[in-house]
Amino acid sequence: MAKLLIVASTGAQDPTRASIPFHIAANGAIPAGQECGIALAGDATELIKGEIAKKVQGVGVPPLADLLGVCAQRGVRFYI
Repeated sequence: MAKLLIVASTGAQDPTRASIPFHIAANGAIPAGQECGIALAGDATELIKGEIAKKVQGVGVPPLADLLGVCAQRGVRFYI
């Protein structure tokens, strides 16, 4: 099966858009059996800082800090 690389470039200034790549990986791709990673570029590189991740809460998605934890637990690789 092909691997999936999700590219994120939105930072904390847009919490919903910033959370979507992590939500897709944690609650979509990995549970479906798809190996994936997340490449962080531009403003998205700030999202892995704990103090920033704790403040990011998008609309209709789990808090970013929770999504980061699930991604890490499920083996999603982060590329910066």
